[in-house]
Amino acid sequence: MFKLTFLGTSSGVPTKYRNVTALALQTTLNRDWWLIDCGEATQQRLQHIALTVHDLAGICITHVHGDHTYGLPGLLASASMNGRKRPLILIAPAAVKAWLEATFLHTDLYLTFPIIHIDVDGDQEVHQEPGLRITSHALSHREPSVAYRFAVENSKWRLDNAALQASGVAPGPLWGKLQAGHDVQLDDGTVLAADEFRIAQVDRAAVVVGGDNDTPSLLSGACEGAQLLVHEATYTEAVLQKVGPGPTHSSVQRVAQFATASGVPNLILTHFSPRYDNSEGMAEVEAEARQHYEGALFLARDFDRYELSVDGVVRKLEA
Repeated sequence: MFKLTFLGTSSGVPTKYRNVTALALQTTLNRDWWLIDCGEATQQRLQHIALTVHDLAGICITHVHGDHTYGLPGLLASASMNGRKRPLILIAPAAVKAWLEATFLHTDLYLTFPIIHIDVDGDQEVHQEPGLRITSHALSHREPSVAYRFAVENSKWRLDNAALQASGVAPGPLWGKLQAGHDVQLDDGTVLAADEFRIAQVDRAAVVVGGDNDTPSLLSGACEGAQLLVHEATYTEAVLQKVGPGPTHSSVQRVAQFATASGVPNLILTHFSPRYDNSEGMAEVEAEARQHYEGALFLARDFDRYELSVDGVVRKLEA
């Protein structure tokens, strides 16, 4: 139902192995993909994956901080230079739009495509199209921050094989016509109505992607019925206690405890402080997470790709 590609997994500043925050999300509905946050050099990271700016449906910005936004002007400029004409949806705080407009003005940047800005401010529906609904959910950070919930509903028809066999219709071309919704006539003149031999199957899945947030429990409502939570885990609990409340980030422990309490079966942690950008640091992060969460746990790295299947299972894809 979903594919996720992490383009940046560091918080604050990039490291040798991690860029700042950006996440590409695809659904099985069509070729479109969405970008959640756009840290500096995100456009360069896109050169390493198969997604193109022409299929980018929209960009969702969680909050104004630079490690989540500084890549926007460059990405938009490159999309324009590559001949993009399709309108681009930008779901972002009003301050981000104002900053972009000032950048366009003072750098003589003209885009070849229109931007459709949707101001995000707390809990609201920000986008709806057939099969896809995106909502925003207010978080707690030193600047207003939101999470985005992507909910997919894919309706399709499957044949009632038992009913067909009971009617004496052997597997073959007639099955294909019925599957496509066409009535068929048998050799004896009997007409089979497609609606009598098709069963509607509706597949649903939801992913919640959090912005910077010091109170994971704010996502209780958003995570109802969700199969996957992607959330920042900037510090371990011990380090968070040392740095104090100023940065307003979550600890690994607090996110893991929330994921357990909310019953989310899959958890991907990201947005790690550069202090953990080594094998020992990430081992410490993983140990703390596993102490408080027994579901399917993943620690994202740049260019990691994950798939959420229709049965709610998350698996890491091969590079």
